[in-house]
Amino acid sequence: MIHWLCGPDDALPQTSLALPPDSDAPGLLAAGGELTPGRLEEAYTKGVFPWYSEGQPVLWWSPDPRMVLRVSDFKVSRSLRKTLARFVHTPGCEIRIDASFASVIQACARAPRQGQAGTWIVPAMISAYLAWHEAGRVHSFETWVDGRLVGGLYGVSLGRMFFGESMFSDATDASKIALAALVCFCREHAVSMIDCQQRTEHLGSMGAREMKRSEFEHGLRQQLSEMSIVDWTYHPRLWRHLEGQPAGQLVRDRSVAQDIAT
Repeated sequence: MIHWLCGPDDALPQTSLALPPDSDAPGLLAAGGELTPGRLEEAYTKGVFPWYSEGQPVLWWSPDPRMVLRVSDFKVSRSLRKTLARFVHTPGCEIRIDASFASVIQACARAPRQGQAGTWIVPAMISAYLAWHEAGRVHSFETWVDGRLVGGLYGVSLGRMFFGESMFSDATDASKIALAALVCFCREHAVSMIDCQQRTEHLGSMGAREMKRSEFEHGLRQQLSEMSIVDWTYHPRLWRHLEGQPAGQLVRDRSVAQDIAT
């Protein structure tokens, strides 16, 4: 049975009541309700997220297993290493946070998804996350080239937990650059996990893995108990957090970066 939220005071049920992996809708926990900042805060602190299509009620999910990127596991491929080297040392290339959040979420809504005819980022979802962004809970990491937004991602931040929502790219590897910047930012601010919600091969290739719901929720509770991040500025010095990986060696040495990137 799926729990229906009939009013704003109805609490989301325990995540253990979500439909099991062998059901028609694995991870579906509840339906109904409104996408208010208060409801979203309740959901995310419980490890629950909304995901539905136009014409459906709001559907609330808690999948088991859960796709998570531990920032210590982030993998930088050889091609991304070269891309990062060019980006970091090319004038006019920069990472910005929250400079154009509305543009990022709207671009994510338009981005084509493999195996999907439409988008789950429906107008009501955009409005809700714009409001939550204004409240300081949702942030965008943006890839800019010569004053033009070419890619990025957005997600939710509570305590020292980051929940990745969606990304887009209008230039080769622009979303991957934004993800690498997010990882560096998380390492700087002691954020150990980035929630990826559902498994994709793309995220798996970059180090994300599935973990049991119980393991995810244990880590979530720990991260939520920490103080929220205050400074949402991306400083170029944060690229140093890729040190110890091939990309870090390129980032800190301009001459090597230029030689390898060409």
